[in-house]
Amino acid sequence: MHNPPTRTLCAVFQRTAQEFPAKVALRTPDDSVAYTWAEYAEHVERIAEGLHALGVRRGHAVAIMMTNRPEFHLVDCAALHLGATPFSIYNTLAPEQITHLLDNAQSRVVICEEQFVEQVRKADANGRIDHLVCIDGRPAEAMTLDELEAQASTGFDFTATWQAVDPADVATIIYTSGTTGPSKGVELTHANLFAELDAMADVMRVGHDDRVVSYLPDAHVANRWGAHYTNIAQGMQITTLANAKELVATLPSVRPTFFGAVPQVWYKVKAGVEAAIAAEPSAAKRTLATWAIDTGTKVAWLRSEGTPVPLLLQVQHALADRLVLRTLRHRMGLDQVKVAASGAAAIAPDAMAFILGLGIPVCELWGMSETSCGVTINRPEAIRIGTVGTVVPGGTEISIADDGELLVRGPLVMRGYRNDPDRTAEALDSDGWMHTGDIATIDTDGYVTIVDRKKELIINAAGKNMSPANIENAVKLACPLIGSAIAIGDDRPYVVALLTLDPDACAAYATTADLDDPSPAALATDPGLHAVITAGIAEANSTLSRVEQIKKFAILPTVWEPGGDEITPTMKLRRKPIVERYSAEISALYG
Repeated sequence: MHNPPTRTLCAVFQRTAQEFPAKVALRTPDDSVAYTWAEYAEHVERIAEGLHALGVRRGHAVAIMMTNRPEFHLVDCAALHLGATPFSIYNTLAPEQITHLLDNAQSRVVICEEQFVEQVRKADANGRIDHLVCIDGRPAEAMTLDELEAQASTGFDFTATWQAVDPADVATIIYTSGTTGPSKGVELTHANLFAELDAMADVMRVGHDDRVVSYLPDAHVANRWGAHYTNIAQGMQITTLANAKELVATLPSVRPTFFGAVPQVWYKVKAGVEAAIAAEPSAAKRTLATWAIDTGTKVAWLRSEGTPVPLLLQVQHALADRLVLRTLRHRMGLDQVKVAASGAAAIAPDAMAFILGLGIPVCELWGMSETSCGVTINRPEAIRIGTVGTVVPGGTEISIADDGELLVRGPLVMRGYRNDPDRTAEALDSDGWMHTGDIATIDTDGYVTIVDRKKELIINAAGKNMSPANIENAVKLACPLIGSAIAIGDDRPYVVALLTLDPDACAAYATTADLDDPSPAALATDPGLHAVITAGIAEANSTLSRVEQIKKFAILPTVWEPGGDEITPTMKLRRKPIVERYSAEISALYG
């Protein structure tokens, strides 16, 4: 008798659903929508049969375009149970970008929210889509989710179908940000994703009593691993947040035990704490809070350096935690976090020390879509600030090429790029090494430090190599008013920067400065704000080598939105388009 594979996401979902049928698996912050594991499993079976009735079979791609909501998980998991390949589309993509994804994936079924129907229809000029399912409305010529669940498929055997899914089947396609040309479709198999879950298990010790907020896009590999697949495998409860701007307000009600964020979120946490302390009317309380955070930060640095914490500082730290730090964590809703993660880009070491100093156990990690997410991570008990930790267990290898590029080989590495053998061959060499495009170093203890993207290093007119990300992080850390920063200096005599303002920080500044118009466009020319930014640049420069220091800068009157022309949906800078679009402003800075 054939034994079905146990190392597939379908098999582990069925096990989790059987173990915790009455536990809530998926919910919205207000509990207006919530599914127990038993309900989750029932919907998965019905949706799987509905998709089967529409002609979806093993190996077929199913496109999903939604905000973060429970229905994403129902639909994605149902497709997995058919051996199909569900993939997510970033909500900010233009119709022509969506066309590229649908053509590359060869998807004939799209499941989306009503707000995205028009985008999807514009993208389908060639008539590829056979079926459009709308989960929250009834636009013309679209099927509702209820109607999909009501579809019967003659001869469909749900159990036999999911048990036939193989670990080598492609479980999802992660479309890269597209900083250099059209998005590449990263094919990740069930085996890849299981290898990632296994590799992270000793760091992310989570189970059915743990909670996570799903607010990063589900098209991003970090959210698929950190929320969706970890929920399936470990039973961790997901609270979905449709609008990421509501994160700060939502955290205190959820009190997540696992929390992942990009550096920009941690910078906002730091700025928020500092602003709250500055606004405290009592001088004594301000002094106490500042002392407590300084004490926590000192301890974080000592632990990072492997230096014993002196007994007196241990006592002071315990007091600081009891009097101040514990309260701060509680107010933020991060007091129950067992482990947190920072990834997708390098975080400034001083910001990391500050967050650790608050008592939030944040572990910086490194990985990419092509490696199923994390490849290296700092363990909570052995964090080295400024590094992305050591390689995860489970057979993954890392190495440094002669030119400094980080290479990865092993079970985490993708099957390849979807229908793109040429770019697959460029990324994966004949020995199985994935060429990551990141320049890195590995110390004698195996800790990895990422320098920057290989193609993004600045080489100035004197031939000096610099990391633009290092410069940009210093600027954003020193000045919370800045939303985006790009350092420019390739083949130039010195470094300049283009800056955009953060709308939330601008609103707070306008209130404090008693200004009528808080818009970034208005504030870009405000002398007072210009003085604050100038001071921030000076502070950032004090942490940089002379050659890295920003000599001139321009504050742009625009906001760069994720998924726009300047930054990707994952907040990475589109450097070449920025340099082309703002060539006049850059030329003026070198004039």
